[in-house]
Amino acid sequence: MEQLLKPIEAPGLRLAGNLFLAPMAGYTDAAFRSLCIEQGASMAFTEMLSAEALARGSAKTLQMARPAENERRWGVQIFGCDARTAASAVRRLEALRPSLYDLNCGCSVPKVLKTGAGAALLRDPRRIRDLLKAMRQETDAPLAVKIRSGWDSDSLNYLEAAELAREGGAALICLHPRTRTQGFSGKADWMHIGRLKQNTDLVVFGSGDLFSAEDAVRLIRSTGCDGVMFARGALGNPFIFAQALALFNGRPALPAPDPRARLQMALAQLERAAVLHGEARACLQMRKHFCHYCKGIPGAAELRAGAVRAESLDDYRRLVQRFLQR
Repeated sequence: MEQLLKPIEAPGLRLAGNLFLAPMAGYTDAAFRSLCIEQGASMAFTEMLSAEALARGSAKTLQMARPAENERRWGVQIFGCDARTAASAVRRLEALRPSLYDLNCGCSVPKVLKTGAGAALLRDPRRIRDLLKAMRQETDAPLAVKIRSGWDSDSLNYLEAAELAREGGAALICLHPRTRTQGFSGKADWMHIGRLKQNTDLVVFGSGDLFSAEDAVRLIRSTGCDGVMFARGALGNPFIFAQALALFNGRPALPAPDPRARLQMALAQLERAAVLHGEARACLQMRKHFCHYCKGIPGAAELRAGAVRAESLDDYRRLVQRFLQR
């Protein structure tokens, strides 16, 4: 049977598999990443971290860059627009020895764009090269970039951006094939990923509209890219990595997790988050995660309503127990 699971090799980096968890602000903390690793993710990325905050020595931001206990390999993603600041951020992070540094060139959030960072870098992709060159001066770890297809439909410059990223020292690139103006609307154009793979010698990962293990298989087969990066499809669904791992290894598809398994996974994430962030903060942050875990569960409105009022671990445990005992 066809085996799509393949090792990823780049200067300074060797991974056994090609199933990644994308960086997502407010979501990919160490608690969530640890669950994805257990389910089969080959590598996971931190939340998007401010180069400016890191350069200033922000203890909170540095803490967000630390790996989970089960992460032997992990990526740190930073965003910024100033080369000296990016270099200083990497210099601060070097004590942690991350496996990979990723430069965000795709975020479409207005507060990031107005600083000239994220997808704004696609308006002058030479800045991507300059930022990476500055980062390279501070580390021997591999560098990566995450980009979109372009700023808008009239400026699809992802091939140019990839070449400039290569010149800057990047070894890996992930393309989310939507433009900045699209945000997350419309449909990701996977043809751009295939075209990128054909026109660069960088390791190419694809992202965008990956909501099932079957989607990941289709992406690899249709584009020839080296690996996949799950983003929104993994929220409330770390199981997607185990499901993809089975298909990538040529094994039969795994059954979808039942409500009990989904809710137990949610509680596992909450318990780990409480250790990291403290119970009160973890319970507050869990509300958005919990809604993702509830998606598709019959009667989930009751769970969501309860989560909004939950303030402690016991509140969440009782909520889940009552629901499962109905």
